[in-house]
Formats: sequence, C-alpha cells, structure tokens
Amino acid sequence: MIEIIIQHVTEFIGAGGYLAVFILMFLESTALPVPSESVMPFVGFLVNQKTFSLAGAIIFSTIGTICGSLLSYAVGRYGGQPFLEKYGRYFLIRSEELVKTEKFFQKHGEKTIFISRFIPVIRHLISLPAGLSKMNLPKFSIYTILGGVIWNTFLAGLGFYLKQNWLIIENYTKFLDITVLVIIIGLIIIFIIKRKKYVYS
Repeated sequence: MIEIIIQHVTEFIGAGGYLAVFILMFLESTALPVPSESVMPFVGFLVNQKTFSLAGAIIFSTIGTICGSLLSYAVGRYGGQPFLEKYGRYFLIRSEELVKTEKFFQKHGEKTIFISRFIPVIRHLISLPAGLSKMNLPKFSIYTILGGVIWNTFLAGLGFYLKQNWLIIENYTKFLDITVLVIIIGLIIIFIIKRKKYVYS
C-alpha cells in the first residue's frame, strides 16, 4: 500500500511540479492519507537535482499545509458542533465534553497545534477539533505555519542530503505511523468502553 502511494506521489510531483506539491500537502492536512514523509523527502531530492528550488519547495508545501488545515478548521468550526450537538449521543459524546475541548484549546491550543505538526496521524486530524473548539483563527494559522515550515524543511533537508536514498526515511517513519495509529485506536476503544459503562450505570 505504501509503495503504491509513493509511486503515485513521485509520478504526480514529476508531472505537476510545484502545483503538485501544493495539492499533496493540502490533501495531507485535510485528513486524507497522503503522508508528508512520502512527499517532502522526494521534493528535497529534486531540490538536490536542481529540479526545484528549496525556497519554492518550502513555500508551496507550506501554503498547501495551511490551506488544507484551514479547510479542516472551517469544517470543524461551522459544521462539527451542530452535528455533534444533534447526533453526538449516538457517538457517546456529551455536550460537557465539547465544552472541555473548547476550554482545552483556549488554554493549550497554540502548543498543541505546533507540536501536532510533528506527530504522524495527529497532524492530519488536529485542525478539526481546533475548529470545533473555535480556537482563535490567527493563532491557529500562525502556529500551523510555524510547525509546517519546520516540518516541511526538515523532511526536504533529509531528502536533499540522502539523495537517491531518500526512501530510507519512509522505512523509519512507517513504524512510527503504525505505532501512533495503534495507540489512537486503543484510546478510542478505552473511551467507548468507559462511556458505555457511564451510560448504562
């Protein structure tokens, strides 16, 4: 599966250039399975080959990151709360928990958004609860951009220095992605079990 994604990513970037980089990073930030670990190292390799400039690669990738994140934020802010208020009980989510989420992002939103840009799986999803909790939009944008610039530059830099061996990065990050995903699924299962006990008690 990962190999197929990488093949399509490299072909798309090869054909679409900077626009393809923008689109892929946009999709990554809208909860779609487009890992930046497959995009940016290859982009860094192309910078090494002088196909792309480093500035162009970072600018277009980061614009894609912020645009995709803003779309997810908007979905959470303008569609998430009405949906959960109406149907949340079917997902075992109470209105009190929405209030707790909002308070959390009011207090810890900046560092949560920034740190999440470096965590697999989480960075795909974090913009939705940020929007749902109505986190301050300028702060959300600033910390998303900061985290995005650092992460995109880091991955592109690895690809630049590894050259043809840039795929090594994917081998290391694949294990981390799976680990984080298993932890998240485990936490969701624990949440559902506890919530069911609460409902039936």
